[in-house]
Amino acid sequence: MSQPPEIIRASSIERWSDTADVIVVGMGIAGACAALEARRAGADVLVIERAGDGGGASALSSGIFYLGGGTAVQKAADYEDTPEAMYDFLMANGISPDAAIVRAFCDNCVAHFDWLEAQGVPFERSYFPGKAVFLTTTTCLMSTGNEKVWPYREVAKPAPRGHKVAREGENAGSLAMEALLARCREAGLRASYDSQVTALIMDDNQRVVGVRYRKTGEDHHARASRGVILSTGGFNMNQEMLAEHLPHMLGNSYPLGVPYNDGSGILLGQSAGAVTQSMSGVIATASFYPPSQLIKGILVNTRGERFVAEDSYHGRTASFIIEQPGRKAYLILDSEIFAYPELTDFSHHTLVDGWETVEEMEAGLNLPEGALQRTLADYNAHAAEGRDPALHKHPDWLKPLNAGPYAAFDVSFNKSVYLYITLGGLKTTARTEVIGHDGEVIAGLYAAGACASSVSRDGKDYASGLSLGPGSYFGRVAGRLAAGA
Repeated sequence: MSQPPEIIRASSIERWSDTADVIVVGMGIAGACAALEARRAGADVLVIERAGDGGGASALSSGIFYLGGGTAVQKAADYEDTPEAMYDFLMANGISPDAAIVRAFCDNCVAHFDWLEAQGVPFERSYFPGKAVFLTTTTCLMSTGNEKVWPYREVAKPAPRGHKVAREGENAGSLAMEALLARCREAGLRASYDSQVTALIMDDNQRVVGVRYRKTGEDHHARASRGVILSTGGFNMNQEMLAEHLPHMLGNSYPLGVPYNDGSGILLGQSAGAVTQSMSGVIATASFYPPSQLIKGILVNTRGERFVAEDSYHGRTASFIIEQPGRKAYLILDSEIFAYPELTDFSHHTLVDGWETVEEMEAGLNLPEGALQRTLADYNAHAAEGRDPALHKHPDWLKPLNAGPYAAFDVSFNKSVYLYITLGGLKTTARTEVIGHDGEVIAGLYAAGACASSVSRDGKDYASGLSLGPGSYFGRVAGRLAAGA
């Protein structure tokens, strides 16, 4: 088990290598936004980053920001959205959500979108109407969550909230980071790269007042007169932490991120007495769509039963697959909608076989006799009426599966390759103050980004963009607050 480092007492420091008002640990999306806002608030800021430059996992991402409430892009696409509708959806969709954190994010999304554009992060006034995991074009707006999935579509009017940065390719997040890092340089931020923070420093009043970091084989001690902001990423590259909190992810699954997503910020926070939250939270994905026609198929487990509405966000679907017996699931298709999943190069979903009849398919998949036949008979009867009383799949994706021959893809968690990121981290207030075991905030310590438990805490409530969106917003909150401490 990964152990937190020992805290260092300020009284033991004979000489400080550097002094700043605010120290930011890590320079991904949250760290860059935190540093920029702290600097613009008048603070002297020192960024300490393990890599040779800023960017982190954010620069490798698909560049989707989950934002809503009526952004300029939503309005340009003629979609009506309000902070209240966004809040209602996220609260209903969330797994034990923090109402204050969700409220702060939703109420400030429009202004935050405007701020991002003002920093040079480009978003087209364009809209993708289909169902996709990510886009490689510059098209901006797309539905990236469970807004249209029952029961959430009845709680709040669905609206697309995924805002993709206008760069072609799979790593559009790099353009967002290029813009933010350029603003950081213009603001005169000081940075120490190739440097790893190895401990926090506290004074006799239990306030975090600095850090110890290692660079070129030597230890340095930097004092922070106002605060330290942790923005170091998740822990999906830390085998010991995964074994403790998410042991099932150590099989076929593949972590998304950079080598430095090793939970170091979480462990640093714990050393100061911080409490963690949602450490078993993970967003895993091995989407069976695109093409979107495959959503008209059904997913069944080894009992031959459906268990999730197939039009769910791919991360939600993956979470339900993980919960099935043996973590096994099959995608059932008929001849009218058959196609190979386009992301098979990543997920390695395998075609089991094709069969002329449902009875033959049931036997070929070793499902209980009669189980799949009953499931399909019930599903087809209701789909012909345009409804799904069992799981409420949206009518847009309903069709009877009665045109043989039939086929099945194995989409099991222990057979396909699932990509994932961790969602657990330090518990914070909506003001990004890190909370200790006594329920009080730890003076001088703030956290934002993937090292903090934020808006989304489980794969069932995740939406693409709920890393960059809240990470960038709460990074700004942390920077302003620490600068004024």
